[in-house]
Amino acid sequence: MKISHVIYKVDNLRKGFKHFKSKGFEIEYGSKRNPHNALIYFSQGPYIEVLENVNLPPYAKLFLKLIGKHKVIDRLEQWNKEREGFIELCLENYDTDFKKEEEVLKKYKQGYFVTKSKRLDPSKRLLKWKLLFPEERRIPFLMTYFNIDPKPKKNNHPNGIKKIKSISYGTNAGFIPIVNELCDDNILNLFIGDGVSNIEYKK
Repeated sequence: MKISHVIYKVDNLRKGFKHFKSKGFEIEYGSKRNPHNALIYFSQGPYIEVLENVNLPPYAKLFLKLIGKHKVIDRLEQWNKEREGFIELCLENYDTDFKKEEEVLKKYKQGYFVTKSKRLDPSKRLLKWKLLFPEERRIPFLMTYFNIDPKPKKNNHPNGIKKIKSISYGTNAGFIPIVNELCDDNILNLFIGDGVSNIEYKK
């Protein structure tokens, strides 16, 4: 797996949108109507998801509780409580499922939950993908890559940034072998700590 994206939490999406725009990034809302996130794509490598909140429907919460996935609910609700800044890391594969990744998690006796997702982006492309949420929040969540590639062919950021050069991610010492087995991306720097701590860009 490679790094898919990092989540940047904001208290107000429109203000967050303007903030990144003022820093010279091209940014687009996740959808035209009532967006809850915005995306900063690069032609290569991980992108940035600017997220205001996760609106987990009551029926989804009830379903997760019924199947014993309380920790998944806790993980998503924790995102809403976080301060502004980089809060989460996602890894991606280029398959249609998580067979290999599930074997790794089972090997380390880690529970997880798999679901499908989709959205109609501002360019009217129906993007579809799958998500895997480990119950342990100190392990990044996973996704299959979009059915349609939304990234631009050429970088168009006025600030000249071409891509994310490195991401530092902290976790418990016991989970570092799991993340290493899941991800072979050389821009990922693991350390003993808590969450995303540093992002470096390349111009």
